Amino acid sequence: MSIGVDAAALGMSNAVTAQTNDVNAGYWNPAGLIQLEDKQISLMHANYFANIAQYDYAGFAMPIDDRSAVGISLIRFGVDDILNTTQLIDSQGNIDYNRISLFSTADYGLTVSYARSLPVQGLNYGVNAKVIHRIIGDFANSWGFGFDLGLQYISDEQDWKFGLMLRDITTTYNTWIINEEEFQKIKDAVPGENQELPETTEITLPKAQLGVSKKYIIRYDYSITAAANLNMQFARTNDIVSSDLVSIDPAVGFEAGYLDLVFLRGGVGNFQQITQIDNSDKLSFQPNFGVGFRYKGIQVDYALTDLGNQSAALYSNIFSLKIDFSVFR
Repeated sequence: MSIGVDAAALGMSNAVTAQTNDVNAGYWNPAGLIQLEDKQISLMHANYFANIAQYDYAGFAMPIDDRSAVGISLIRFGVDDILNTTQLIDSQGNIDYNRISLFSTADYGLTVSYARSLPVQGLNYGVNAKVIHRIIGDFANSWGFGFDLGLQYISDEQDWKFGLMLRDITTTYNTWIINEEEFQKIKDAVPGENQELPETTEITLPKAQLGVSKKYIIRYDYSITAAANLNMQFARTNDIVSSDLVSIDPAVGFEAGYLDLVFLRGGVGNFQQITQIDNSDKLSFQPNFGVGFRYKGIQVDYALTDLGNQSAALYSNIFSLKIDFSVFR
């Protein structure tokens, strides 16, 4: 639930808390759903870690009236066809490759969103209710629940936009159910290892994202949107600003458009202080790049993340599709 959705947003290093205004706002800031004019659907696919992991997303949103909107989305991040070698060696010490089986591990996140306008002109709010389900083959699975709260303010001229997203405001709890019969096989696989059951409760602490954006129109045909985010965690981390009270990771992004038809995007984020082997600190960051094309109500976007060697992770190719139902009217 922390990776992000929509190639357009990922190409801008996720700095979209303030200006998100389509079906994908259900993830970034549900208050942005209020700007929907018609029903929309969104699909995304990404390969991670040299195609080992698959990341997929589907979302749907629609306005209820001129003051409220709803949305629903589903995220899956999974690794499939993992070799289970816990039974490779039988009780006699013989290796039997027929005893190898396959399993998958996956995380699912189902989000239901609601947005509504407040009496103050330009001020909107949105809430998310999330259900988290995690599966590790037949070994274990978990269920969790959480809530998000978002605010968005749009100036009268719509030049400036401000957003605040509070994730997991009630703290999100995941409770694991462990298959003790399968766990016994793990205990017996390597003598002396994995002898104790793991913790059965997983906690996701609250996080906050504060964003601002401004759109510039140049000679009617061209536009540039500049955006910035402050991503905050309420604990000491390796972020560029770190303290016991709060740690802050800034992100900046831009989107250049022509005739609201083609788009070029870029951004930098994930600034981290990395401790080297000689105990010196090195600043690491993640540059992103993206392009997009929109015709009538259909938009196709692409993003390339983890460019170059600034990050230890491999780069990822991300594709997304968004369809506005107005194209059918």
